[in-house]
Amino acid sequence: MDEIEPSAAASWPRMSDADANAEARRMIDDAYRPVRQMPTHFHDETPAPLFGNAEPVHQDDRRIVPAWAAGIAVASIGIGAGVTGIGCGAWLVLKGLSSMTITGVLALCAPFAGLAVAALAIGAAVSRAKAGSSKHVYQGTVIRRTEINTHTRGTFSRTRNTFNA
Repeated sequence: MDEIEPSAAASWPRMSDADANAEARRMIDDAYRPVRQMPTHFHDETPAPLFGNAEPVHQDDRRIVPAWAAGIAVASIGIGAGVTGIGCGAWLVLKGLSSMTITGVLALCAPFAGLAVAALAIGAAVSRAKAGSSKHVYQGTVIRRTEINTHTRGTFSRTRNTFNA
């Protein structure tokens, strides 16, 4: 054990043994004192009526969780259940597709291939109809210059491109 310097020890106030024991007992009691619990239920003390329904009793709203947190929890449960349902549905569809033969796959894809060909034909017809109706009239000379000057300098390689017009 380290020795305390006499000058520092002399400046501390001395407690008697009885005071030190009382302070130690108080500190131990404070450390091990049970925490007061809040009740988690409501017990109605009013007597029940002999016949008929009892009158409603006001119960204080003492929620531990804020309303916004409860809303987020409910929404996340709903989203999780929905995603689980979608995942189960996809699993069932893919399990069914994996047990199909080549003939079955071709028969399943034929309607989709037909819709794709029809959509392609409609898109091509609309594209050609638009292309035939537009007129481009240019007046003057068109000059196309593709000269680019690149200057790279600096520690972190700043690059500057200039286009000659």
